[in-house]
Amino acid sequence: MEVAQLKYLEEDFGLAKRRYAELRRQKRIFNARNRIIGGDTEAWDVQVCDQKIKEATEKARQETFAAEMRQNDKIACISEDRERRERKNLCKAINDFQQSFQKPETRREFDLSNPLALKKDLPARQSDNDAWNTISGMQKFMGEDLNFYQRKKFQEEQNREWSLQQQREWKVARANQKCAEDLYLKTRLQFDETAKHLQNLESTNRKAVCAAVKEFNKNQALESAEKKIQEKKQDQEDNLAEISNLLRGDLLSENPQQAASSFGPHRVVPDRWKGMSREQLEHIRLVQKQQVQEKLRIQEGSSSETWIGTGRGSSGLVPPCCLSDSSSANSMTCAEPWTATTSAWPRSSFRRKNI
Repeated sequence: MEVAQLKYLEEDFGLAKRRYAELRRQKRIFNARNRIIGGDTEAWDVQVCDQKIKEATEKARQETFAAEMRQNDKIACISEDRERRERKNLCKAINDFQQSFQKPETRREFDLSNPLALKKDLPARQSDNDAWNTISGMQKFMGEDLNFYQRKKFQEEQNREWSLQQQREWKVARANQKCAEDLYLKTRLQFDETAKHLQNLESTNRKAVCAAVKEFNKNQALESAEKKIQEKKQDQEDNLAEISNLLRGDLLSENPQQAASSFGPHRVVPDRWKGMSREQLEHIRLVQKQQVQEKLRIQEGSSSETWIGTGRGSSGLVPPCCLSDSSSANSMTCAEPWTATTSAWPRSSFRRKNI
């Protein structure tokens, strides 16, 4: 009879499950009503049942694995305990054998590692001058003499004295250092006071210098303002003097002396000549008037002679003597325009007429 194994059972179970699922699928596909209308509750129930079966199978499988793990752990713990007990028994047997058949005193090198060898052995020397204390034996070194304890006590006393002396010296040094620190602090305080005093003096001097500079700047500003006022006043006076000089000068006052020529009093400088003065014009008019009067006298004399010679005294004309006033006035009015140009024309014309 063949024994069914677990893997064969699982394969048969899986094959039957697939066959059942295929039959259910074919039933759903070839059923026209359920395929067209939809909502196959039986298929859903089957799916839910399959899912529950799957979960139960998985749970049983996990529980089987857990039981196997617990069994394996229990077997491992038992094996470990048995191995520990066997190791302990083996060590105990080894120790019993060593204590029974391998004692320390039966060893060949026991004399080298005997713990009681020093108690049983003789002392290294009886005194510091022992004959056994050879150089090669190295039994006596510096500081290993028999009076070691007395010497150590003396050294301790000496170290104590040295320590006390060092303490005293340290206290003196501390006192000196404290005095030096106090002196340094006092000196620093004096330096600080001196620096503070110098700083106060410097600030006072700076304030005085600033006040002096401020006063100097104020004075400079006042002097500058006064200087500007004086300069402005001087400029005004210079301008007034210049205006006065220009008004009273030869240019604007038309001084005829500036047109005087160096070639003679009868010649003038054309670019400086501003015309004849009023006195010259009056003199010219006076000369013209005299010339007119002289001309009138000459004409009166010639006309009287002509009047008498022709006998036309009764023609109803006005005699020249009656026209002397009106003719003189007309001649004066006619002489007004050309008298301003030159004074040589009336004389020359008069001379030409006389000639």
